[in-house]
Amino acid sequence: MMEKHLDGTGKGEFLYDYNNDILMFKIKDRDYKNSVEFQNFVADIDTEGFVTGVRVFDASKVFDINKYTLKNIVKWGFKTSVESGMITVRLSFVGQVRNKEVPVENFTQQLTTSLNGHNLIDSSVECAVA
Repeated sequence: MMEKHLDGTGKGEFLYDYNNDILMFKIKDRDYKNSVEFQNFVADIDTEGFVTGVRVFDASKVFDINKYTLKNIVKWGFKTSVESGMITVRLSFVGQVRNKEVPVENFTQQLTTSLNGHNLIDSSVECAVA
């Protein structure tokens, strides 16, 4: 079976909660259904079974990066893929500090999940903002 693909290029947004150190990337205008949690990561799944959002708790520790840098992300993108219940999340972003770019390239995290009630499909999603 051909995997389903969702291209969210240009439809994404990122939010950084400085006080709680939570970094979130998501595709706008998708109908949220539920989430899968794994360590510091939460993957948000929409009603069609695509992983359309990623939240990272304690983001400054996870990426070993200054919170101020996370607050000043200038370019970013994420890709998610689901294969046999394994979610792979790839994040790339560039923070800016005093006009100096601080890149985080292809940070990859795999989340294993039991599919019970998660409505996950084998799929890939990409979302980038240049």
